[in-house]
Amino acid sequence: MNIGSAAKLSGVNAKLIRHYESIGIIPKANRSESGYRTYSETDVHILSFVKRSRNLGFSMKEIKKLVSLWRNKARASSEVKMMATKHVSEMEHKIYELQEMVKTLKHLAKNCHGDHRPDCPILNDLAKSQ
Repeated sequence: MNIGSAAKLSGVNAKLIRHYESIGIIPKANRSESGYRTYSETDVHILSFVKRSRNLGFSMKEIKKLVSLWRNKARASSEVKMMATKHVSEMEHKIYELQEMVKTLKHLAKNCHGDHRPDCPILNDLAKSQ
């Protein structure tokens, strides 16, 4: 199938397919006699795998490793679990940081009168040096 069909079936746009190919996330596409890229159902499956991995927040480096592990039927699932567990931990840390930001901004907004006066605790806090 052509790149447009592969894009439609996988949900990954053609530009990203070419990019993933160029950085080695997916194998180089076969070429037709006229030079057009051709993709198989396996390629589409890999693209769908990559899209799902991106939706779960994995980095491109991690996705490359996950694709490699997925394609290696002799892999140890412990390595995959370790990657997923590490990713969960990193996401939980980001969530914590975001929750702290929200808490701080809510506190600052609550203490700002939001009227015609120039005094603003939000700007005062932002101006503090760390």
